[in-house]
Amino acid sequence: MARWSANVPTWTPVAVADTTNFTDAGHMSLQGGTATQRINISEVYMGGQAGASSPSIMLLARDSTVGATLSVGRLAALDAHTAALGTNPVVFNTATTKPQRSATLSLLNLSFNAFGGIVRWVAAPGEEISMYGASASIGETSLSAFTGGTPGLMGSHFILEPF
Repeated sequence: MARWSANVPTWTPVAVADTTNFTDAGHMSLQGGTATQRINISEVYMGGQAGASSPSIMLLARDSTVGATLSVGRLAALDAHTAALGTNPVVFNTATTKPQRSATLSLLNLSFNAFGGIVRWVAAPGEEISMYGASASIGETSLSAFTGGTPGLMGSHFILEPF
């Protein structure tokens, strides 16, 4: 299958506790396009755009409450010859039903200083983070700020492979 890029070019994380509604435009989330779509995430990137020191406690986690009525973000195939998917995964940061990060399914702690800092996590072959479907708790994954720190402006992307 082909790899895709899901990205939000610039956003400011809003720190929330686990199992608390996310704030619109304060997270980056990825949801499967169908109830049976499998997605592997092979890369997570964050680039700091803040104008001053901004220690950000960033978590990649599964969501215990998934978003509904989502604003579609940016999704593009990396290979120009990739065939269109039947149903695309959805990258979003705004929803009418707010997603909530699971208290027990945090996958990666990617803390960094958003004042020019970068984080690039790349999975070893066979160790990609997988998602399945479009429901809690395995069908939606989010990048969001945990309480503490002073999250700052950043841009981010996921490299993913839908099946």
